[in-house]
Amino acid sequence: MTTEKTVPKRQIRAVYDDATIRVYQAYSHPIADAAIAAQTFVSPPFKMARMTWIKPSFLWMMYRAGWGLKDAGQHRILAIDIGRDGFEWALSHSCASHASEGTPHAEWEKLKAASPVRIQWDPERDLHHNPLEHRSIQIGLGGEAVHRYVNEWIHAITDVTAEAQAIKALVDADHLDAARERLPQERPYHAASYDAGTME
Repeated sequence: MTTEKTVPKRQIRAVYDDATIRVYQAYSHPIADAAIAAQTFVSPPFKMARMTWIKPSFLWMMYRAGWGLKDAGQHRILAIDIGRDGFEWALSHSCASHASEGTPHAEWEKLKAASPVRIQWDPERDLHHNPLEHRSIQIGLGGEAVHRYVNEWIHAITDVTAEAQAIKALVDADHLDAARERLPQERPYHAASYDAGTME
């Protein structure tokens, strides 16, 4: 069994099968209602011109959205099952969200211009939203990547807000074992064309 001490600092962990991988996003009621009805994002109210961030980690999404209670723009927690080929495309067309130390500015700007996807690694969170030593990937989709996401990659969208808040209620009641049992079973995901350990 993998423990906190044996988890690599950077590792993609997700719910996935042979065809799809699950990511999470949090949105307002209008965006979520339209997405659930159409089983993809609808513009408007979804804004195609903005970078949209997808997160395979359920607990990191809960931290970011405050279990769906943080603000009106993140009331609804959506689980989006996307094709693994699309996910792999995103990773292979990505660059880090910030320049690595020593990278010339002009080189960095050229790399950003050629990459429709941004990768960021942030500390994973526990049930109380405390940061852990290992990190979780956040993937920012812009330009061509957003259009592929909305029009090609999405297989299903599920509203998991009620489940998220049920887990929060267990955490608030200090029933941590019960809360952990209800968490999505995320497994290490090994991307074909991406080395998580080399990305800052």
